Amino acid sequence: MCGRFTSFTAPDRLIDTFEVEQVKTEPLPLRYNVAPTDPVYAVAERRGRHEGDAVVRQLGAFRWGLVPSWAKDPAVGSKMINARAETVATKPAYRQALRRRRCIIPADGFYEWQVRDGASPQGRLPYAIVGRDHQPLAFAGLWDIWRDPSRPDDEPLRTCVIVTTTANEALAPIHHRMPVVLPQAVWGCWLDPSLEDPDELERLLVPAAADALVAYPVSTRVNRVGNDGPELLEPLDAVAGTGPLEARLPGLVESAPGADPGGGPAG
Repeated sequence: MCGRFTSFTAPDRLIDTFEVEQVKTEPLPLRYNVAPTDPVYAVAERRGRHEGDAVVRQLGAFRWGLVPSWAKDPAVGSKMINARAETVATKPAYRQALRRRRCIIPADGFYEWQVRDGASPQGRLPYAIVGRDHQPLAFAGLWDIWRDPSRPDDEPLRTCVIVTTTANEALAPIHHRMPVVLPQAVWGCWLDPSLEDPDELERLLVPAAADALVAYPVSTRVNRVGNDGPELLEPLDAVAGTGPLEARLPGLVESAPGADPGGGPAG
């Protein structure tokens, strides 16, 4: 699953990276501990309301946690932060969004928690997972619009969900699920509003290549939603190094921000 992520890339860079043509939001605060129900950036392609209008790639802000248009209560969104790739084409909450309302949710990284040998779930060790090339990640996402039938003049609620898949072989020792991280080569296909074939879309929802991401342990300070700041991404000195953990996850820890080329903590 994906329950927390980071989002601190400036909008101007997101516009360039994802070739955005229109911005539909004010800048969001830098966040190093994005949690469900927080506002997040998303990139989507929309066609104008009139026949013959061009498709425009837009950057907007959505609340994380999908609220289907037919939901009776928007509170359901707090439980719908992840959509499983294996069932996204058949679940009522997601199947129409898969066909018509897909998006990319930019992220600078995400967190997963590993249950260590002999530890209780409360003693899980958090990991930060970032792109090996330090570029923004492109999570596969879906979006929807919800309107309160009792307040028709209110601004509609725009929400989104992150699609997840089985973890690749590098991340499986940490957690059995991971977000679908779309490679740049398929961004256009995923966003294309004319593509509605569920089979074609599902073929894009696969784990990222094992060497595309870097994982390293961080402090349990990230466990608290109220904690935020770049210090949450600092490698955990007590675990980083050349011990048994690195033997199970070869080649991951050495690229962590703040780590030296040998894999130990910086300076």
